[in-house]
Amino acid sequence: MLKTIILLTATPHQQHALSVLLMAHNPALSFRKASRLEDLAAIEPGVWRNARLVAFTTGVIVPQAMLEALGHGAYNFHPGPPDYPGWAPANFAIYDGARRFGATMHVMAAKVDSGPIVGVESFVVPDNISVRELEQIAYVRLGHLFWRKAREIACEPGPLPALPIGWSGTKSTRQMYRDYCELPATIDAAELKRRIRAFDDDFRGIPLTITLHGLRFRLSDVMERQAEPPPHVDAPSLAAFEMRA
Repeated sequence: MLKTIILLTATPHQQHALSVLLMAHNPALSFRKASRLEDLAAIEPGVWRNARLVAFTTGVIVPQAMLEALGHGAYNFHPGPPDYPGWAPANFAIYDGARRFGATMHVMAAKVDSGPIVGVESFVVPDNISVRELEQIAYVRLGHLFWRKAREIACEPGPLPALPIGWSGTKSTRQMYRDYCELPATIDAAELKRRIRAFDDDFRGIPLTITLHGLRFRLSDVMERQAEPPPHVDAPSLAAFEMRA
């Protein structure tokens, strides 16, 4: 019998909002809330067999043993579409010039973003959108997807039905992100423009950098953003960079 929803989210605010929505469909539910793997490990073993885990925009990777202990499965809400699995999907979509983006609900498995897909939201990517703006739209769509699936999550004890949609594309990783942020000394103007647009907002703590003559430089926060690259630019100008201490 489904008695407990374990909510794995980044913030208490998310946990509260999601639990209120689920309780509207099933007032008898109890909740356990977690933001770290240690929080999950602290939940008593007896709770797991009558519980369902719901992860929402979290970077926590849940071990296989925990997934197997759940009596009613585990589901993740991924802030990207099925063709952008993995880490920082919005950044890679901007880099690729993707015309569509979205949000995905899927069964959690030991391998990240690989389980059956049970819900999808999709939208057209607006022209000239920034990474943060794309993430904001995806987050709104992810919230709408949760709202659509809330009754099933709260009331259906069995596995939620999978859609005839599979994961595709390259699964991005933190290391891939770092690799794109390391600019080659021979980078041309077009590629430099693509990488600045997709990866220059250093809110993930991984700045764009370049190594020249044994010295490592970081893209300056005060670099002027231009609609088009300056003419005759074959490589990043040193004036656009500051040497990392």
